[in-house]
Amino acid sequence: MYAVIRNYSGAGAKELFDLLEERKAEVESIIRAVSGFVSYSLVRTDGGGVTVTLCNDKAGTDESIQVARDWIKSNASDLGVDPPAISEGQVALHLN
Repeated sequence: MYAVIRNYSGAGAKELFDLLEERKAEVESIIRAVSGFVSYSLVRTDGGGVTVTLCNDKAGTDESIQVARDWIKSNASDLGVDPPAISEGQVALHLN
């Protein structure tokens, strides 16, 4: 498995996470359609939040990055949120 973590902070980040929660059904349908989707988490932090996407391979996480970017551009561009800091890599241990 492969993981991507998107860390949103700064201007507009809190508002973005408000919007993501308000439209969670839409977000879920978009993320679940990503190739090789395994799981997705939306985590609020003091400064905004992080999302964690697990997919079967890097192609899936790459697709999830693009899907997230497109969704924000189409639905939240007015918030002026900074691009996220992205960390990604091979999953060494996954517990359910």
